[in-house]
Amino acid sequence: MNRRIIVTLCCLALAGSMVAFGAFSQAPTSPQRTAIRLPGSNPQLPFSDAILSGNTLYLSGRIGIDPKTGQAPADVDTEIHLLLDGVKATLAGGGSTMDDLVYVQISCTDLSLFDKFNAIYRTYFTTKDLPAREFVGAATLLRGGHFELQSIAVRHGQ
Repeated sequence: MNRRIIVTLCCLALAGSMVAFGAFSQAPTSPQRTAIRLPGSNPQLPFSDAILSGNTLYLSGRIGIDPKTGQAPADVDTEIHLLLDGVKATLAGGGSTMDDLVYVQISCTDLSLFDKFNAIYRTYFTTKDLPAREFVGAATLLRGGHFELQSIAVRHGQ
């Protein structure tokens, strides 16, 4: 046979096998979803502290609650620290840090606390590139809290 015909048939056979392999290969699997529950979380509540999907961590809304009383403390600074320490612990449970946050939403019952919240909030980050953020007013929050925070983090180096 002619050498050109043999080369053409080999190329066609190779291309055909590549098409067949591609046609019968399985689609990539979606990222595994893992629930993050902190020690001391109430297992009766109908939500997780966070959900890790791929390299993205979705944190549930969190209030700065005093673990001894189950209520927000009277001192607003203490409430803010309890809130942000809880966020930090949840992030650590998902293999992330405060610097991995990409979006934060804060609901607040008293918008005059904006500057007080910001002063403490900044101290929890080591990066200059702070996450996108929303600070909105709310009429009331559970357990007498002034703040509720929910957020999304993306783990770096994943």
